Amino acid sequence: MRIIKTSTFFASLFERGFVDAPIPDNISLVEEIKRLKAAKNAVLLAHYYQEGAIQDLADFLGDSLFLAKAAAEVSSEIIVFAGVHFMAETAKIINPTKKVLLPDLNAGCSLADSCPPNAFAAFKAKHPGAIVVTYINCSAKIKALSDIVCTSSNAVRVIESIPKDQTIIFAPDKNLGRYLIKETGRHMILWEGSCIVHEAFSFDKIIALAQQHPNAKFIAHPESESQVLDIAQYIGSTSGLLDFVQVDNAAAYIVATEHGILHEMKKRAPQKTFIPAPVSDDTCACSECGFMKLNTLEKLYLCLKHELPEINIEPSLMAAAKTPIERMLALS
Repeated sequence: MRIIKTSTFFASLFERGFVDAPIPDNISLVEEIKRLKAAKNAVLLAHYYQEGAIQDLADFLGDSLFLAKAAAEVSSEIIVFAGVHFMAETAKIINPTKKVLLPDLNAGCSLADSCPPNAFAAFKAKHPGAIVVTYINCSAKIKALSDIVCTSSNAVRVIESIPKDQTIIFAPDKNLGRYLIKETGRHMILWEGSCIVHEAFSFDKIIALAQQHPNAKFIAHPESESQVLDIAQYIGSTSGLLDFVQVDNAAAYIVATEHGILHEMKKRAPQKTFIPAPVSDDTCACSECGFMKLNTLEKLYLCLKHELPEINIEPSLMAAAKTPIERMLALS
């Protein structure tokens, strides 16, 4: 028997009478997950940063914007979100009457954690009258304090939809905020948050790697630091990067984002070479989100089998957070 020891998950299982949630050795997790999805009329939404096996099982695979749109359109009563906590929260906010599950409740986000609601509320109060634009990588409480939400795919469009004489607060990602200031020419008041995955890239190592692969194009996600973006030959959201490598004529790419995206890049452009951008830490060769990788096939199987852990949000908070999300979706 394989037993998955995730404390929060098993606390929930214990409350429902499942003590150790054993998984028989003789089952195929992939086939069992497919069977359970069909039997329970459940839909699986997965982000590109999940492990490849989970991506391959997804009914909807995409970036935050695509998955938010998908969550708004699904008819299934059960949504399983293979991503991180804020993504599952967003799906629940959009679908308050549906059951939304997350394989591991500990799958958080360093960027979301960098913006505590009480501190952000105080920050917002210092700038009365400002329009608050928040990156979707934030908690439901932060969304509830916002006027409109954006993703990296539609952030420029969202900013440009706001009157030019309007003061804008942008949170929580300072790197994406600086990129948007450069792209739109708008002054914005930035919250000092960041993503540890996208701040891990080593500028010096990228330069050295580019010298080793002179024909490879360097492409980067806008959550990366400014000096990294300054040398990128293309900057785009997760889906933007994926689209670019399919239509561009280069044969090789150095990719500065969470390396889970390389799985789908290789599937869509198998004739091309994809190299993960190096990070400062000498113990690993690429930037990986430990939170995203908390979701595993075993946890996904248990999640579907027991319909736990479930995302629950106070109705008043869901209502407050839904309005800025709907404004974003209307623009998209």
